[in-house]
Amino acid sequence: MKTIATSILAVLLCTVNVWAGSVGESVEVRIVTDDGRTLPTYPVKTKRALKKVYAEAVKGDHYRIEVRNRLNRRVGLVIAVDGRNIISGEKSWLKSSERMYILEPYGFGEFAGWRTGQDRINRFYFTDVPDSYAAAFGDESAMGVITVAAYPEVRRYLPPVSQAAPSFQRRYEGGGPGAADRAAAAPAPPAARSEKKAAKAEQALESAGTGYGHEEYSPVETVAFEPESRAAETIHLKYEWRKTLCRLGVVRCEAPPFRPPNRLSLIHISEPTRPY
Repeated sequence: MKTIATSILAVLLCTVNVWAGSVGESVEVRIVTDDGRTLPTYPVKTKRALKKVYAEAVKGDHYRIEVRNRLNRRVGLVIAVDGRNIISGEKSWLKSSERMYILEPYGFGEFAGWRTGQDRINRFYFTDVPDSYAAAFGDESAMGVITVAAYPEVRRYLPPVSQAAPSFQRRYEGGGPGAADRAAAAPAPPAARSEKKAAKAEQALESAGTGYGHEEYSPVETVAFEPESRAAETIHLKYEWRKTLCRLGVVRCEAPPFRPPNRLSLIHISEPTRPY
Protein backbone atom coordinates (compact mmCIF):
# COMPACT_ATOMS: atom_id res chain seq x y z
CA MET A 1 0.00 0.00 0.00
CA LYS A 2 1.40 3.34 -0.97
CA THR A 3 2.32 5.63 1.90
CA ILE A 4 0.65 9.00 1.91
CA ALA A 5 3.39 11.60 2.14
CA THR A 6 3.67 13.81 5.16
CA SER A 7 3.01 17.23 3.78
CA ILE A 8 2.40 20.88 4.55
CA LEU A 9 0.24 23.45 2.84
CA ALA A 10 0.53 27.21 3.29
CA VAL A 11 -1.82 28.85 0.80
CA LEU A 12 -2.53 32.52 0.23
CA LEU A 13 -4.86 33.03 -2.70
CA CYS A 14 -4.52 36.37 -4.45
CA THR A 15 -4.41 37.96 -7.87
CA VAL A 16 -1.10 38.73 -9.54
CA ASN A 17 -1.27 40.73 -12.73
CA VAL A 18 2.34 40.32 -13.81
CA TRP A 19 4.32 37.16 -13.16
CA ALA A 20 8.07 37.48 -13.70
CA GLY A 21 10.14 34.42 -12.90
CA SER A 22 10.37 30.84 -14.09
CA VAL A 23 7.17 29.76 -15.84
CA GLY A 24 6.73 26.02 -16.26
CA GLU A 25 3.92 23.79 -17.45
CA SER A 26 2.88 22.77 -13.93
CA VAL A 27 4.00 25.62 -11.70
CA GLU A 28 5.33 29.15 -11.89
CA VAL A 29 8.05 30.26 -9.49
CA ARG A 30 9.49 33.62 -8.61
CA ILE A 31 11.61 35.08 -5.81
CA VAL A 32 10.37 38.32 -4.25
CA THR A 33 12.12 40.49 -1.66
CA ASP A 34 10.34 42.22 1.21
CA ASP A 35 10.38 45.53 -0.67
CA GLY A 36 8.34 43.93 -3.46
CA ARG A 37 11.19 43.52 -5.94
CA THR A 38 11.15 40.37 -8.05
CA LEU A 39 14.63 38.97 -8.60
CA PRO A 40 15.73 39.31 -12.23
CA THR A 41 16.15 35.87 -13.80
CA TYR A 42 18.27 34.63 -16.71
CA PRO A 43 17.38 31.25 -18.31
CA VAL A 44 20.36 29.04 -19.02
CA LYS A 45 18.99 25.57 -19.75
CA THR A 46 15.66 23.97 -20.45
CA LYS A 47 14.59 20.34 -20.75
CA ARG A 48 11.22 18.62 -20.75
CA ALA A 49 10.90 18.34 -16.96
CA LEU A 50 13.86 20.44 -15.83
CA LYS A 51 14.28 24.18 -15.98
CA LYS A 52 17.31 26.18 -14.83
CA VAL A 53 17.67 29.89 -14.45
CA TYR A 54 20.06 32.29 -12.76
CA ALA A 55 18.67 34.92 -10.38
CA GLU A 56 20.34 38.10 -9.17
CA ALA A 57 20.44 38.39 -5.36
CA VAL A 58 21.21 41.39 -3.18
CA LYS A 59 23.06 40.76 0.07
CA GLY A 60 20.94 41.29 3.18
CA ASP A 61 17.56 41.17 1.43
CA HIS A 62 14.86 39.03 3.07
CA TYR A 63 12.92 37.10 0.46
CA ARG A 64 10.07 34.71 -0.16
CA ILE A 65 9.45 32.00 -2.75
CA GLU A 66 6.15 32.48 -4.57
CA VAL A 67 4.64 29.54 -6.44
CA ARG A 68 1.49 29.37 -8.56
CA ASN A 69 -0.12 26.03 -9.40
CA ARG A 70 -1.15 25.90 -13.06
CA LEU A 71 -2.86 22.50 -12.78
CA ASN A 72 -6.52 21.71 -12.17
CA ARG A 73 -5.61 19.41 -9.27
CA ARG A 74 -3.66 19.73 -6.07
CA VAL A 75 0.10 19.69 -6.29
CA GLY A 76 2.74 18.92 -3.67
CA LEU A 77 5.87 21.08 -3.60
CA VAL A 78 9.18 19.80 -2.33
CA ILE A 79 11.14 23.04 -1.88
CA ALA A 80 14.85 23.02 -1.16
CA VAL A 81 17.05 26.04 -0.45
CA ASP A 82 20.80 25.46 -0.62
CA GLY A 83 20.04 21.74 -0.77
CA ARG A 84 18.00 21.65 2.47
CA ASN A 85 14.27 20.90 2.67
CA ILE A 86 12.67 24.11 3.96
CA ILE A 87 10.23 22.21 6.18
CA SER A 88 12.40 19.55 7.81
CA GLY A 89 15.78 21.26 7.43
CA GLU A 90 17.22 17.95 6.27
CA LYS A 91 19.26 17.41 3.12
CA SER A 92 16.82 17.19 0.23
CA TRP A 93 16.89 14.70 -2.60
CA LEU A 94 13.65 16.18 -4.02
CA LYS A 95 11.79 12.90 -3.54
CA SER A 96 8.03 12.44 -3.19
CA SER A 97 8.59 10.92 0.28
CA GLU A 98 9.87 14.22 1.66
CA ARG A 99 7.84 16.76 3.57
CA MET A 100 6.10 19.12 1.18
CA TYR A 101 3.71 22.03 0.85
CA ILE A 102 0.38 21.51 -0.94
CA LEU A 103 -1.30 23.97 -3.29
CA GLU A 104 -4.94 23.78 -4.27
CA PRO A 105 -5.87 23.65 -7.99
CA TYR A 106 -4.71 26.94 -9.54
CA GLY A 107 -3.66 28.00 -6.04
CA PHE A 108 -0.88 30.36 -5.02
CA GLY A 109 1.51 30.10 -2.07
CA GLU A 110 4.26 32.13 -0.40
CA PHE A 111 7.11 30.40 1.43
CA ALA A 112 9.28 32.81 3.36
CA GLY A 113 11.43 30.81 5.76
CA TRP A 114 12.66 27.64 7.39
CA ARG A 115 9.70 26.02 9.18
CA THR A 116 10.34 25.45 12.86
CA GLY A 117 6.84 24.50 14.00
CA GLN A 118 3.14 24.53 13.19
CA ASP A 119 2.99 28.31 13.41
CA ARG A 120 6.59 29.54 13.16
CA ILE A 121 9.25 30.08 10.52
CA ASN A 122 12.68 31.70 10.52
CA ARG A 123 13.03 34.03 7.57
CA PHE A 124 15.15 33.56 4.45
CA TYR A 125 17.71 36.25 3.70
CA PHE A 126 20.61 36.47 1.26
CA THR A 127 24.00 36.29 2.90
CA ASP A 128 27.55 35.06 2.40
CA VAL A 129 28.10 31.31 2.37
CA PRO A 130 29.79 31.09 5.83
CA ASP A 131 26.68 32.71 7.39
CA SER A 132 24.18 30.45 5.61
CA TYR A 133 21.91 27.84 7.19
CA ALA A 134 23.27 24.99 5.06
CA ALA A 135 26.90 25.85 5.83
CA ALA A 136 26.16 25.52 9.55
CA PHE A 137 25.53 21.81 8.86
CA GLY A 138 28.69 21.55 6.75
CA ASP A 139 26.57 21.08 3.62
CA GLU A 140 27.56 23.28 0.68
CA SER A 141 26.67 20.75 -2.02
CA ALA A 142 23.84 22.86 -3.46
CA MET A 143 24.73 26.29 -2.17
CA GLY A 144 22.96 29.18 -3.85
CA VAL A 145 20.23 27.01 -5.42
CA ILE A 146 16.47 27.24 -4.84
CA THR A 147 14.64 24.19 -6.19
CA VAL A 148 10.91 23.51 -6.51
CA ALA A 149 9.83 19.97 -7.43
CA ALA A 150 6.11 19.70 -8.25
CA TYR A 151 4.25 16.44 -7.57
CA PRO A 152 0.62 16.34 -8.75
CA GLU A 153 -1.84 14.49 -6.56
CA VAL A 154 -2.73 10.93 -7.61
CA ARG A 155 -6.07 10.98 -9.38
CA ARG A 156 -8.82 9.01 -7.64
CA TYR A 157 -12.37 8.45 -8.83
CA LEU A 158 -14.80 10.27 -6.57
CA PRO A 159 -18.57 9.79 -6.84
CA PRO A 160 -20.52 12.98 -7.55
CA VAL A 161 -21.59 14.90 -4.48
CA SER A 162 -25.05 16.27 -3.96
CA GLN A 163 -23.93 19.67 -2.77
CA ALA A 164 -21.23 22.12 -3.75
CA ALA A 165 -17.98 22.17 -1.86
CA PRO A 166 -17.60 24.99 0.70
CA SER A 167 -16.18 28.16 -0.76
CA PHE A 168 -13.91 29.12 2.16
CA GLN A 169 -10.14 28.77 1.95
CA ARG A 170 -7.86 27.39 4.64
CA ARG A 171 -4.17 27.33 5.44
CA TYR A 172 -2.87 23.84 6.06
CA GLU A 173 -0.02 22.11 7.84
CA GLY A 174 0.85 18.71 6.96
CA GLY A 175 0.48 15.12 7.12
CA GLY A 176 -1.86 12.29 6.41
CA PRO A 177 -2.19 9.04 8.28
CA GLY A 178 0.92 8.73 10.38
CA ALA A 179 1.48 12.45 10.44
CA ALA A 180 2.12 12.43 14.15
CA ASP A 181 5.82 12.67 13.34
CA ARG A 182 5.33 16.32 12.50
CA ALA A 183 8.26 17.12 14.79
CA ALA A 184 10.51 16.98 11.73
CA ALA A 185 10.66 20.73 11.43
CA ALA A 186 13.82 22.57 10.47
CA PRO A 187 16.16 22.61 13.49
CA ALA A 188 18.12 25.66 14.49
CA PRO A 189 21.57 25.67 12.88
CA PRO A 190 24.29 24.10 15.02
CA ALA A 191 27.00 26.20 16.60
CA ALA A 192 29.44 27.55 14.05
CA ARG A 193 32.65 25.64 13.51
CA SER A 194 34.84 28.70 13.60
CA GLU A 195 38.06 27.09 12.35
CA LYS A 196 36.45 25.45 9.37
CA LYS A 197 34.35 28.51 8.57
CA ALA A 198 37.34 30.83 8.78
CA ALA A 199 39.28 28.68 6.34
CA LYS A 200 36.51 28.85 3.75
CA ALA A 201 35.31 32.37 4.44
CA GLU A 202 37.52 34.19 1.98
CA GLN A 203 36.79 31.95 -1.00
CA ALA A 204 33.08 31.79 -0.16
CA LEU A 205 32.46 35.53 -0.11
CA GLU A 206 31.95 35.58 -3.88
CA SER A 207 29.03 33.13 -3.59
CA ALA A 208 25.57 33.66 -2.11
CA GLY A 209 23.67 31.61 0.45
CA THR A 210 20.50 31.82 2.54
CA GLY A 211 20.59 32.60 6.24
CA TYR A 212 18.43 31.60 9.20
CA GLY A 213 16.73 34.91 9.93
CA HIS A 214 14.31 36.32 12.48
CA GLU A 215 11.25 34.37 13.61
CA GLU A 216 7.79 35.08 12.22
CA TYR A 217 4.26 33.76 12.74
CA SER A 218 3.13 31.46 9.90
CA PRO A 219 0.40 28.94 10.83
CA VAL A 220 -0.33 25.78 8.83
CA GLU A 221 -2.57 22.70 9.14
CA THR A 222 -2.12 18.98 8.53
CA VAL A 223 -3.69 17.48 5.40
CA ALA A 224 -3.67 14.10 3.67
CA PHE A 225 -2.04 14.05 0.25
CA GLU A 226 -0.84 11.25 -2.01
CA PRO A 227 1.69 12.48 -4.60
CA GLU A 228 2.54 10.83 -7.87
CA SER A 229 5.83 8.97 -7.70
CA ARG A 230 7.60 11.24 -10.18
CA ALA A 231 7.74 15.01 -10.26
CA ALA A 232 5.86 16.60 -13.14
CA GLU A 233 8.35 19.44 -13.12
CA THR A 234 11.50 20.57 -11.33
CA ILE A 235 12.65 24.19 -11.44
CA HIS A 236 16.10 25.28 -10.29
CA LEU A 237 16.99 28.92 -9.62
CA LYS A 238 20.70 29.60 -9.08
CA TYR A 239 21.03 32.89 -7.25
CA GLU A 240 24.27 34.83 -7.20
CA TRP A 241 25.59 38.32 -6.51
CA ARG A 242 25.65 40.59 -9.55
CA LYS A 243 29.44 40.71 -9.63
CA THR A 244 29.51 36.91 -9.86
CA LEU A 245 26.92 36.89 -12.66
CA CYS A 246 29.06 39.44 -14.49
CA ARG A 247 32.17 37.31 -14.08
CA LEU A 248 30.33 34.21 -15.33
CA GLY A 249 29.03 36.08 -18.36
CA VAL A 250 25.40 35.47 -17.39
CA VAL A 251 24.70 39.19 -17.56
CA ARG A 252 26.45 41.89 -19.52
CA CYS A 253 28.10 44.32 -17.18
CA GLU A 254 29.30 47.32 -19.11
CA ALA A 255 32.67 48.74 -18.15
CA PRO A 256 32.60 52.43 -17.23
CA PRO A 257 32.93 54.56 -20.37
CA PHE A 258 36.45 55.62 -21.25
CA ARG A 259 37.02 59.29 -20.62
CA PRO A 260 40.17 60.70 -22.21
CA PRO A 261 42.05 63.08 -19.96
CA ASN A 262 41.42 66.76 -20.41
CA ARG A 263 43.86 68.00 -23.05
CA LEU A 264 44.43 71.20 -21.14
CA SER A 265 45.87 69.22 -18.28
CA LEU A 266 48.52 67.77 -20.59
CA ILE A 267 49.69 71.06 -22.09
CA HIS A 268 52.07 73.31 -20.26
CA ILE A 269 50.87 76.86 -20.61
CA SER A 270 53.54 79.41 -19.84
CA GLU A 271 53.26 83.10 -19.30
CA PRO A 272 54.20 85.19 -22.39
CA THR A 273 57.66 86.69 -22.17
CA ARG A 274 57.68 90.35 -21.35
CA PRO A 275 60.58 92.75 -22.03
CA TYR A 276 62.20 94.37 -18.99
